[in-house]
Amino acid sequence: MAAIQLSGLVSGFDWKTFVDTIIDLERTPAKKLATEIETNTEKAESLTGVGTMLTSLTTAITALNTDGVFDARSATTSGTGWSATAASTASPSSASIAVSTLATSAKLTSGSDIGNNLAASPVVSGVSLANLGTGTALTAGAFTVNGARVTVDLGNSLADLFTAISTATGGKVAASYDSAEDKITLANTDLMDTTPIVLGSSTDTSNFLTITRLANNNGTSITSSAKLGAVTPTATLANARLKTAITAVDGSGNGTFTLNGVAIAYNTATDTLNSVVSRINSAGAGVTASFDPLTDKVSLQNTSTGDVGFSIVETDGGVPGGIGLMGALGLTTAASLTRGTNAEFTVNGGATITSMSNTLTADTHGITGLSVTVGATGTQTVSVAAETTSAKTKIDAFINSFNAVQSFIDTQTQVTSENGKVTTSTLSDNREVQSWGSALRKNIFESVPGLSSTLSQLSHIGIDFSGTSSLLSIKEPAKLDAALKDRPTEISALFRQSSTGVFARLNTLLDSFNGGSLGTGGILAKQKTSLTTSNTALTTQIADIERRLVQRRSVLEAGFIAMERAQSLIKSMQSQISGIAPASSFNTK
Repeated sequence: MAAIQLSGLVSGFDWKTFVDTIIDLERTPAKKLATEIETNTEKAESLTGVGTMLTSLTTAITALNTDGVFDARSATTSGTGWSATAASTASPSSASIAVSTLATSAKLTSGSDIGNNLAASPVVSGVSLANLGTGTALTAGAFTVNGARVTVDLGNSLADLFTAISTATGGKVAASYDSAEDKITLANTDLMDTTPIVLGSSTDTSNFLTITRLANNNGTSITSSAKLGAVTPTATLANARLKTAITAVDGSGNGTFTLNGVAIAYNTATDTLNSVVSRINSAGAGVTASFDPLTDKVSLQNTSTGDVGFSIVETDGGVPGGIGLMGALGLTTAASLTRGTNAEFTVNGGATITSMSNTLTADTHGITGLSVTVGATGTQTVSVAAETTSAKTKIDAFINSFNAVQSFIDTQTQVTSENGKVTTSTLSDNREVQSWGSALRKNIFESVPGLSSTLSQLSHIGIDFSGTSSLLSIKEPAKLDAALKDRPTEISALFRQSSTGVFARLNTLLDSFNGGSLGTGGILAKQKTSLTTSNTALTTQIADIERRLVQRRSVLEAGFIAMERAQSLIKSMQSQISGIAPASSFNTK
């Protein structure tokens, strides 16, 4: 029987198409509701666009409505090597500043080398080349003496190397070590031999001559130019070859010193000189520490300039009379202090003024709001002027945002007529949005009460509508420039005066439109909510109609299927009757 569900199979009538037509006709109300939803959605999207434009306008207003925009200052110097900045409190002016002395920072350096000598006596057979004790480690390879190659084997002693020098030169050059001076000497063995010793060649591969500070002098004897023994900065403090032992520590090697009031801890068993230097530099004590392996000294330099000293306090670690790390590094009683200097300068030929810093501020030179950083001695003219570029840039952004709102509202609400045909836009029927453009224009051009009659509205600073349009433009740039330069306080009041200034009025209006910076609670939000609510209700109505149409289709299809079945049954019965009593048997003749 399923076959008779094919439309018109028995009856010859395409009832399925007929049902589709009926259902489509009865869906007309739902189609109208769907069109209404589409229209509401377009309106909501347009309102969202308006909201975005209004938010951009609010952002542009906020950028202008901040301190320092209208009274900004620029500062320039007449030469190179100096820089200057000016706060809004600085008055336009110029001053001649002559700097005779720059400020420098104080420096404290170890009074003498802090590392042990290479050896305690001239006998160096026990001094390993691998652990020579110089500021830089010795490298294996070869060096040259009088053209002869001398091999450096790190497995040998310094005495072995001295022997190698003698052997390589045929006994003509002898090497020796002076433990009192901590220096090495190479000399001709024959006192009558006046031939100068020549050290090194371009093919040398060992740094022996460099780290022992042996250099040609056109003489028969060459001695190290400086003491050789040095601290090993990568070894623990207990094994760093310090000349003075650190004794002001507890049983575990812990010690402490205070630098400019900042306590710094160390441990002789785990810390190295390098790690202590890094700790000082990151301690916030206003000091930069460094170790120079060439001089074998530690230096502390103030990070700030000026004639100020250092405060170093050592704890005794429970050992009365003990020597702490600072003492072992030669930074206490024996230290060498290079005092910092203060900058010295004059303003407009006046009395000499001192400054601890090379940044000369109002505290020293007395010019309100001006800061000058000097990088060299000399005389330059420092000028302060009104800085209008930033304000004009922000005003341009404000005008562009205002015009964008006006253009968008006009586009979304316009009604045009051509050849009798009226064309509407998405928000043409929205009277509230239509009125916003004129409300914005009215608020922006109202005079601000309490201000000078010559600077109480935007037209007074050259901002007006462009022709007959609703768009703003800077019609008189010179008038705006003059107002920004000469009347910054008044132009600031024009825009920023509380409650009645241009921005205060606009912000109040924009808040009512857009609901503040969050875009909630204003007219736009209420309208969008109303459209969303309406669409929800319309969607529900469409769903109800569709459910009824499904039922309606089911009823119609059931009726037509029943019809098909009935006709099929009738045809079947006719066929049976025709088979039992042929038509000819009913002939009455």
